[in-house]
Amino acid sequence: MTGQDLPSLLPGLLPRLWAFALRITGDRHDAEDLVQRACVHALERVHQWQPGTSALSWMFSIVHTTWINEIRARRVRSRGSLAWDEADVEAIPDLQASTPEDLASYRQVFGAVDSLPEAQRLVLLLVAVEGMSYQEAADVLDVPIGTVMSRLSRARRTIGDQFRNPEGQPRLADRAQREHRSGPAAGAREEDA
Repeated sequence: MTGQDLPSLLPGLLPRLWAFALRITGDRHDAEDLVQRACVHALERVHQWQPGTSALSWMFSIVHTTWINEIRARRVRSRGSLAWDEADVEAIPDLQASTPEDLASYRQVFGAVDSLPEAQRLVLLLVAVEGMSYQEAADVLDVPIGTVMSRLSRARRTIGDQFRNPEGQPRLADRAQREHRSGPAAGAREEDA
C-alpha cells in the first residue's frame, strides 16, 4: 500500500470499520464520528503505515486509538455514556438471520459479549468477529500476543458459563469451591485476622 492506495481502499473498509466502531462505542452517532475521525487520521498519517501491515488492521488500530483518546477526553470533561443501545445492535443488518429464533439468539450473544470487561470484549471482537489473527489483534491493541490469548480465553470462558448457566445460579463446581472455602479452616482464618 502506498499513500495513493489508501483513498481507493477506504470505501471498501468502511462497513467493517463502522461495525467495529459501533461495537466498541455502543452509539450510532459516536461510531459515525469515530470512523470519520479515524479516516482523517489515516489519510493525514499514511506515511506512518508500515509495509506488510494489512490496511484493515492498520485502520482498526487507528479506530481503537482514536476511541481511547475520546474516552479520556470525555472523562476529563466529565460527560458521556458508554452504555450499549440495543436499538443500534438491531439496526445492524444480519443477512443470515431468517427466523425470530435466530434473531433472539443473536441478541443473547450480543448481550453476553457486552457484559464482558472492555479489554476482553475488544479482543473477542477483533479475533472472533473480525477474523484477525492473535498477532494482528495484539498489534491493533498494542499489547503482547500472550495478553490477547489470555483475554480471549477468559472472554470465551465467561460467555460459555453464561450460556451453560443462564439463570445466574452458581455452577456445581463453583458452589463446591465456595463451600470448601467456607469450611472450618476458612472460619479460623477469619478469626485470626
